[in-house]
Amino acid sequence: MGSAQQLHLAVALDGAGRHPAAWRVSDVRPAALFTAAHYLAHAKLAEAASLDFVTLDDTLALQPGGEDVVRGRLDALLTFAALAPLTSRIGLVPTVTTTHTEPFHISTAVASLDFASRGRAGVLAVPSRTEAEAAHFGRRTLPSEADAEAENAEVVDVIARLWDSWEDDAIIRDEPTGRFIDREKLHYVDFEGRFFSIKGPSITPRPPQGHPVVAVYGDSPYAHGADVVLIDEPRERFPDAKHLAGLSIVLAETEQAALGRRRTLETYAPFPPGLSFTGTPADLASELPRLAAANGLDGFHILPAVLPDDLALFTAETVPALQAAGAFRQTYTGTTLRDHLGLGVAANQYAEA
Repeated sequence: MGSAQQLHLAVALDGAGRHPAAWRVSDVRPAALFTAAHYLAHAKLAEAASLDFVTLDDTLALQPGGEDVVRGRLDALLTFAALAPLTSRIGLVPTVTTTHTEPFHISTAVASLDFASRGRAGVLAVPSRTEAEAAHFGRRTLPSEADAEAENAEVVDVIARLWDSWEDDAIIRDEPTGRFIDREKLHYVDFEGRFFSIKGPSITPRPPQGHPVVAVYGDSPYAHGADVVLIDEPRERFPDAKHLAGLSIVLAETEQAALGRRRTLETYAPFPPGLSFTGTPADLASELPRLAAANGLDGFHILPAVLPDDLALFTAETVPALQAAGAFRQTYTGTTLRDHLGLGVAANQYAEA
């Protein structure tokens, strides 16, 4: 990445933080983790710093572990729907499990989030690979990892088709003739795939962005077609996608204090695998452009070890240092998530040329 190119920055708002023991050292009360206000406060911090988007993890089963980890969560997409009218610029990218969820439902729910947020929605499409999730539904056996990834890719394809099944000007509201929509501008999807057969059209008009932003994790061999690829380490690159590396952060005003915070957390549990940084906000600001340039990254998916502690330091000190160095935007220059990410206008595959 050239020195003139600016980073893209997203942040995870998961529970009490990335570290399994974050809830034991955070000032956040455990009951707050099950309120929209908890996630709104952190989304507001991210928005004040002009970050691209926030994510919220989700699965269809309880988090693994015993009594020493946070268990239970709110539905990610519904939580972000609550945040949509209370935020103005930050992108909202909830995780949606594709293996046990119909693509028609995903397309309409994410389109509705895009309407509620006025063009700031995305979806992190993630397959299910656990017996626990399959047992909750009982309609199918657990797919192989390869089949789950292939199905996830098919869902990504189908939801884009459903978003396009209404042309942008399909709603005409012609009072003299009594026609609300132009039926010629609604299209059957008629999709026949390996996993789904979808007729269409959608019940929801085409979203404000045309296509809300689609993100996937980079360990999928089927990441082609996604707008954003979240990776744990340098891997294959996919054309036309933004590549953001997940980075856990433990920050403090001195390196010694940051190391002390990390040691405290590690007395309870080891850090999850993946890239991590422990140090000062200023040192992190110096490190991010170097890491991005060395690994061909477009930016980072920041995983605060403890909320709000590490997010507050990141937005208050790291981001201004990046802005001063010309490595991050001073403020939002567009209104949609596609604008923030520099993605082009999504063409409608059914509209006449």
